[in-house]
Amino acid sequence: MLKFLKAALLTGAVTMVASPAFAADPAAGEKVFKKCRACHAVGEGAKHKVGPELNNVMGRVAGTADGFKYSKAMIAAGEGGMVWDDAALAAYLAAPKDVVPKTKMAFAGLKKDAEIEDVIAYLKTFSEGSAAEGAAEAPAEEATETAEAPAAEPASSAPAAAAAPHESDHDGAFGLGRKATGDEVAAWDVKILPDGRGLPTGSGDVLTGEEIFAENCASCHGDFAEGVDNWPKLAGGQGTLAHEDPLKTVGSYWPYLSTTWDYVNRSMPFGNAQIFEPDEVYAIVAYILYSNDLVDEDFVLSNENFLDVEMPNADGFIIDDRAETEYPVFTADNACMTDCKESVEITMHARVLDVTPDAGDDENAGGGID
Repeated sequence: MLKFLKAALLTGAVTMVASPAFAADPAAGEKVFKKCRACHAVGEGAKHKVGPELNNVMGRVAGTADGFKYSKAMIAAGEGGMVWDDAALAAYLAAPKDVVPKTKMAFAGLKKDAEIEDVIAYLKTFSEGSAAEGAAEAPAEEATETAEAPAAEPASSAPAAAAAPHESDHDGAFGLGRKATGDEVAAWDVKILPDGRGLPTGSGDVLTGEEIFAENCASCHGDFAEGVDNWPKLAGGQGTLAHEDPLKTVGSYWPYLSTTWDYVNRSMPFGNAQIFEPDEVYAIVAYILYSNDLVDEDFVLSNENFLDVEMPNADGFIIDDRAETEYPVFTADNACMTDCKESVEITMHARVLDVTPDAGDDENAGGGID
């Protein structure tokens, strides 16, 4: 039910509402911009990434940042007169593909008007003229308070004393480094095992996970975990593993739910990893399960019921026993190193790859050797 409701909303027209009466906050905009850093850079030394760098974007004609390869749609928008002012940027940040159809930007858009206004305020601090304009609009009281503020203590001209090296800073085998402390090891030891070991206490429900997923994950993985463009698909694919082109997702391929929890916790969202609290990770994983039709929309995932979730492909893997069954065969005592076969013959042909040495006739062209 939840998916169909959302799908219906997505097909509706996007209605722009008047901005609420609040002061845009560049500091808050910097936090929201973390959602954009996977594709965009701003500030000193910013370079193009998946998307263009955004220094001096305010007042710039759309599709004209030097050195970035824009989509034809964005170039056409600029040629049609689109300039990135407050109104144009607000509309685009809310629904990119509605404003510029066929844009390469995969991000679905910011959902909250306040976040849009804050991001624009943040980008203005990196646009010539906009920052000065904003400063000119500051209340007179703030300027007075600044003028009356006591002067900062002058920095000492003497260089800061170098920290004395710890006596064990160079106790490694080659005179480099030191042994990691227990706390340092524990900070990196965040793995979650298939039997649930390592899971923190917490819980999260599908509906909460949907909201977090929409804000942090949907720009790449789609609103329903179906994947955007070439970004990974997290849902679907059940029954395709035996096909020529199988779709490997959390629901069709992954044997352990712990892999999903661990990966989201350790590496997501892309470009801004490890910002989620444990409860948020539980909620996101619950939503991914729901997107694969593995749980109902009222499901709550926690450390207590984690192992109760049955993954469809749990029996699709075998234990790697090569160390016991194969390695002993390839020992110095019995491994053949020279003249192991009397002759080498072509037994089949890899025609698609065309890797077999050309034998000079069509019949034997392409293939593999035995």
